[in-house]
Amino acid sequence: MSNDTRNVSPGYDELLERGKAIQKRADLHLMIGCALIGTMVLGLFGLPFFFYGLWLNYRAEREGLPVRPHLMTFVGCLVLVDGFLNALGGMIDVFANHSLIVRTFIMGVGLFMDSGYFWQYNTLLVGGASAPGEKAWEIANGFVLFPMRIGAAWGFLNMKRWGFQWMIVSCWMGVFAWVGYMWNFTTYSEMRLVDIIFPVYGWWLYNIWYVTPFIVLPFLYTINREMFTDD
Repeated sequence: MSNDTRNVSPGYDELLERGKAIQKRADLHLMIGCALIGTMVLGLFGLPFFFYGLWLNYRAEREGLPVRPHLMTFVGCLVLVDGFLNALGGMIDVFANHSLIVRTFIMGVGLFMDSGYFWQYNTLLVGGASAPGEKAWEIANGFVLFPMRIGAAWGFLNMKRWGFQWMIVSCWMGVFAWVGYMWNFTTYSEMRLVDIIFPVYGWWLYNIWYVTPFIVLPFLYTINREMFTDD
């Protein structure tokens, strides 16, 4: 019995170490990819890192190595990119609203699908978008909700119990923010959906990305929370 234990243990330890090494390598590529995609401008440069990290994780899972489940990796990265995109979007509109690239990008979005992004741009006390309610949602989401989602996604990908718990909390906050933002948008739709290239359907195509909490929450409630650690 003792001989069998001595023969099995080293093999298991070696398998565990190999799984940790591959997971660490995959997570490095995934984090780089998510961060680049979240900049919007460098999104295409992030895709190779992102897909390579997913492939490393998927291959290790197929080989039976003890790595994070592939679907959990995808969901965590989805929330991470969502957090990067929206936090950066709100911050640059508040702090870099006079820069040429921001004015071009924000007003470009306004021209195509939501004129609230170029309506009286840079006329408020805090520059940037001036549509009624827009600046308040930028501050609340860009400086509170989405940084919180970035931290939660990072903890979730590292299999931390607090990351799992805050993923659920921040997703429910995302549902609240989506309902509030859409109500504000609809209230001023006569101002925000005029003189643009793609009116109502363009906005809903753009808005698909913001329904991630509705997709992620059902999945989170199916996960065995015992998989996460307090360490």
